[in-house]
Amino acid sequence: MPSKFTRSAKGRECQVRIPTVCNFNPETTVLAHLNGGGMGMKHDDIHGAFCCSDCHDVVDGKVHTAFNYTEVKLMHLEGVIRTQKIWMDEGLM
Repeated sequence: MPSKFTRSAKGRECQVRIPTVCNFNPETTVLAHLNGGGMGMKHDDIHGAFCCSDCHDVVDGKVHTAFNYTEVKLMHLEGVIRTQKIWMDEGLM
């Protein structure tokens, strides 16, 4: 069963916001977890960002852009921080 954090992504604005990639469509938003939770694993839900489908494809490496790995990782991390702030403001964290 999806967690309260995963469920909270539905209908939200993308917080990753990759320039020239983001579709700004809240209907496509999911929780995009940071990679690196272990071999073939992802981090916990609190280490995820509200992310539109187009930004998610870049974060997951399915689509390549002019941004390098480090730049994409930084944009994802900034999205995680913004998402965590939203959760704190809403009392989820």
